[in-house]
Amino acid sequence: MQAASRESYAAAAQRLEEYVRGTEASTVATTGGELLAVADLLRREVRLRRALSDPARDGADRTGLLTSVLAGKVGAETLDLLGALVAGRWSAPSELLDGAERLGVQALLGSADRAGELSEVEDELFRFGQVVAADPQLSNALSDPNAPVPQRAELVGMLLTGKARPATVRLIEAALAGFGGRTFSVALSRLVELAAERRDRQVAYVTVAAPLSEDEERRLGDQLSAIYDRQVAVKLTVDPTILGGASVRVGSDLYDGTILRRLNETRNALAKR
Repeated sequence: MQAASRESYAAAAQRLEEYVRGTEASTVATTGGELLAVADLLRREVRLRRALSDPARDGADRTGLLTSVLAGKVGAETLDLLGALVAGRWSAPSELLDGAERLGVQALLGSADRAGELSEVEDELFRFGQVVAADPQLSNALSDPNAPVPQRAELVGMLLTGKARPATVRLIEAALAGFGGRTFSVALSRLVELAAERRDRQVAYVTVAAPLSEDEERRLGDQLSAIYDRQVAVKLTVDPTILGGASVRVGSDLYDGTILRRLNETRNALAKR
């Protein structure tokens, strides 16, 4: 987001946090679902998105338009939060859509936090991403941009009903819709990171050739936390094809100490001789 859009989003996000702190988790979850539903509307209705972010109209006019479209269709809290969003200045209509999506996601994460389930939601999102990545047929089905989102969401529901928390399922649906303009897998990873950020943690994606013990995983987390001077949530993937060692990615930092990488480097060096 550009500066004006960031300021507008920050004002609405602050109002959301005040709302989350004083509201039951289930009510916040309902609001989060409504915010994402409105984001879906903005994604489909380009003219509405442009009108609600038009700098030639003042904030009160844009809020009035929003109210005329949504009154009686969403809760008062949702309408209030969206009013705070559209009253600000937006550098582009697409950034208003991003803001509405982000607000809905943060509301769902806030509801999970209020319910004491944020860590579990974070882990469920990550584990589902692993399941999808390990199954090419499932990955293709969920990532297919030509398949309607409701159809793909139905598949997710069949897979996760009774196995994941409602907030997790709704967040995965946001990833299916292309949260933040991302592909499904990238959107899912971003949601994991946002959940960790809400717990004041940074995500470390670690790939190893064989499972680590709980003690080994804890020690690795402690070492990374010391390096980054912040609590780190370790997300572990087991991939025997790397043969040994480990690959660790934290943000834009990547350490690849796998045996596979060393073999590839040796093979490339020999090929140049």
